[in-house]
Amino acid sequence: MTPRPDLIKAACMTTPPPDKIQLRHRMRTIRAEAAARDPDAAEKIADLFPMKLLERYGPVVSGYVPINEELDPMPLMKRLADAGAELCLPRMLPEGGISWRLWSFGEPLERRPFGLSEPVEDAPEAHPTLILTPLLAFDAKGNRLGYGKGHYDLALQSLRSEGRAFACAVAYAAQQIEDVPAEPHDQPLDWAITPAGSIPLFMMRNMAALKQG
Repeated sequence: MTPRPDLIKAACMTTPPPDKIQLRHRMRTIRAEAAARDPDAAEKIADLFPMKLLERYGPVVSGYVPINEELDPMPLMKRLADAGAELCLPRMLPEGGISWRLWSFGEPLERRPFGLSEPVEDAPEAHPTLILTPLLAFDAKGNRLGYGKGHYDLALQSLRSEGRAFACAVAYAAQQIEDVPAEPHDQPLDWAITPAGSIPLFMMRNMAALKQG
């Protein structure tokens, strides 16, 4: 099921608080610097990724084709595919939001607006259960700083309303910060994989909630 257009429109019309706008600018610079320092990051996360996550939350895995300085998940996706994962990629909808389309290595990708490379329009729809997500920043509670359009939040909300959906950030370690401003519509991350190792965000969030209780 694709997200409702009225919800997409409402989310896109929401003006983020000024501190979030400034944080995005700062994190773009931090991510670019991290990418320049670690050209082998994609291979590192492929090696470090805990395959138990595929066993528990697969078999349908959504990745993405990186743009700008996003950490490239393709080596990791290849490892997951070799282990039996069924891959899919996001395709932006004309009215906004995301649909998920099946994709395998060697299949064509279509150039779309904003420099995106996405599956062709007639690729079969998919329902991913393990979602590898790009981002600008995240914190220990699983709050995610994206690009301000709310597409991943709406897509994750839709997936979770239909069943299980485990969101794993793909990021440089420098992208973890102390606090990401959260809004009511934001969907939390469950895990993060960085070149320095794994971060079980859902466990850290649960521990923090227990302490507060």
